[in-house]
Amino acid sequence: MKFSEMEYRRVSIDEVRAECEKTIKALDIAENAKEAEKAVFDMFEFSKILSTSTALCYTRHTIDTRDEFYNAEQNYYDESIPLMQELFDKVNDALLTTKHRSELEKSIGKLYFKKLENEKRLFDNSIIPDMQEENKLDSEYTKLIGTAKLVFDGKELNFAQLQPYRMSKDRAVRKAANETYFGYFRDNQAEFDRIYDELVKVRDSMAKKLGFRNYVEMGYCRMERFDYNAEMVERYRDSVKKCMTPLVTELREKQRKRIGVEELYYYDLDFMCASGNPLPKGTPDELVAKARKMYYELSEEAGEFFDYMVDNELMDLLAKQGKTNGGYCITFDSYKAPFIFANFNGTKDDVDVLTHEAGHALQSYLSMRNIDIPAYHNPTYDACEIHSMSMELITRPWMEDFFKEDTDKFKFMQLEDIIYFVPYGCLVDEFQQRIYENPSLTPTQRNELWLKLEREYQPHVKYEGMDYLAEGGRWQRQSHIYGRPFYYIDYTLAQICTIQFFGRFKAGDEKAWSDYIELCKAGGKDTFLNLVKIAGLRSPFESGVLENAVALLKDELDRTGDFE
Repeated sequence: MKFSEMEYRRVSIDEVRAECEKTIKALDIAENAKEAEKAVFDMFEFSKILSTSTALCYTRHTIDTRDEFYNAEQNYYDESIPLMQELFDKVNDALLTTKHRSELEKSIGKLYFKKLENEKRLFDNSIIPDMQEENKLDSEYTKLIGTAKLVFDGKELNFAQLQPYRMSKDRAVRKAANETYFGYFRDNQAEFDRIYDELVKVRDSMAKKLGFRNYVEMGYCRMERFDYNAEMVERYRDSVKKCMTPLVTELREKQRKRIGVEELYYYDLDFMCASGNPLPKGTPDELVAKARKMYYELSEEAGEFFDYMVDNELMDLLAKQGKTNGGYCITFDSYKAPFIFANFNGTKDDVDVLTHEAGHALQSYLSMRNIDIPAYHNPTYDACEIHSMSMELITRPWMEDFFKEDTDKFKFMQLEDIIYFVPYGCLVDEFQQRIYENPSLTPTQRNELWLKLEREYQPHVKYEGMDYLAEGGRWQRQSHIYGRPFYYIDYTLAQICTIQFFGRFKAGDEKAWSDYIELCKAGGKDTFLNLVKIAGLRSPFESGVLENAVALLKDELDRTGDFE
């Protein structure tokens, strides 16, 4: 079914209550495991209806944050989801204590019950007002970003539409564009500070009420990190600092010389070559057509998937006023349909979206057709980013269709971006950990913390002429810090896995693609480290894996050469 034809219907709390009561009663009177399993799968069908309703609401809200109907519906779910969680919590109790549990664990899987036990740790009636407040604040940040009107070059632009100017060959233009970009955060700093201050306090309050030492523990629990912990992540971040940060500094110095400036300032960071950054060749429609051809040449199943996405209008790609920033993939379970949200702006990011978000969407498309249990349709964020970031590298052989004479420049920039990103991702993660370990920090102290950590992970960054950034405000542009705490490290863990896939494809490993597809089909049926094994990869926490990944990238960059 086409996205425009998908009917949105609000699911009421009364409907949820009735369904939960029905499930609890059915489990209570079930005389055998088959009857208990039917009760559970009936509940799964209802959960698809609810998740589809919330996903349609969120998607249409973020496509146009000015739409009053979906703005009101999003507010409704922000308030109602915590109340619904109270009802689902009673179902979880019934499932965890049913006399048929051992048989259900065989048919549904022990991981599902582990997830239920995890959910039990994360909920108590006392935190319902806190959950509602957290949702409200998250939506406030989304709207503050989505409704931004940035006046530049005589036009009213949103963040995505401003991006090409931030990469201009004219240094004065990119400086002015960056001043406009960060000027919005500076001008609204008090509001960004207020939202985050309240988010930190409400999350800390929830954690303490639930018996966690702090929100770091609760956050890891929310992320369902069943096979690694904060201490392992901390050691990994330290390795990144030692292994990758010096390389980033070296590459940034090469970039400085390449673009011909005496000092590399914050407004130069996204400008990679004196001749200009690589740009995709073609209109948005032509890029989609090229992607369609690419996915069919990659494999028949990938081509059929992309046909499905295009034919059913399951992509909203163009940047426009009122649309929130960034990109994401979401699923409409009732239709077994993924959806790609993006902000095309004429930069290489347009092609990145057609690979990154398509990797997410392909995984959802395949797992929803291979797995009956909604809780397994998508894995945790760490694993799901392997699908997306690997697809960016798997599709490198087709980049000439998109970039023509700029292909080698794009491929070089793509690998450099990976090296630049991993330390930044670790910076974001450590910043959040220190914040939630010290929730009483003031806005000024948070900015000071950011600057301290930035000097450790990104010592090359210089903020000439922008006091807001020089005083530590740059983190406020990172939406994950507000809405998805502790998510950002997952990108970096996945990136180390994707580099392994890259090496296998480069070496002509005939099993690489089938392993990738198996990983997609597996969805969330296992934990992160076990899914990594399913894909034929090694854990990023394993000794030597990070160093080998960095060596592979450096070797490829050295082989490619440099650009003017």
